[in-house]
Amino acid sequence: MAETDMGNLAGATETALIVPVPAADAVVGAYRQALDHAAVWGVPAHVTIIYPFLPPDKITEAVIGELRDLLAPAGSFPCVFSRVSWFAQDVVWLAPDPAEPFRALTRLVWSRFPECPPYGGAHPEVIPHLTVGSTRRGELSALRRAAADVRGQLPVRADVDRVRLIAGTMGVRSWRTVAEFALAGA
Repeated sequence: MAETDMGNLAGATETALIVPVPAADAVVGAYRQALDHAAVWGVPAHVTIIYPFLPPDKITEAVIGELRDLLAPAGSFPCVFSRVSWFAQDVVWLAPDPAEPFRALTRLVWSRFPECPPYGGAHPEVIPHLTVGSTRRGELSALRRAAADVRGQLPVRADVDRVRLIAGTMGVRSWRTVAEFALAGA
């Protein structure tokens, strides 16, 4: 895929900036398909940097250039997902270690695009995480089984070397990559 595909904005109603974590797919992929609404939409295993980001009609080549310039100096880094955690009993997720570089990426983008607070400002603290599933899509008992199984397959090691701008709707397999931004050292 080319670094930028503005055509993938067609029909989209939302955008997001994520760090894709393909190394996690072997461990969480099947659970995400069954228990994570974002997986059904076509969003890969990831850690969110900013969601929601700008409306699709505000994503221009100039915005893509600003993001590239902003993110290029941010360094790539290794991380390990070795712990399963929960938001109440609603969401089961994997915790990245270290988490601070993800927070730094969020702060970096948010400082340039203050109209895009993480999660629309719904949460006072940003907790980097890779969602396995939620009660929005699955029963608590299924989430507990997934957590136990995933726990036994950890750790997942990943090299974080890019941020991806994606766009889509709440429709099945609607999310597409608009652009990827390599981090320094990638």
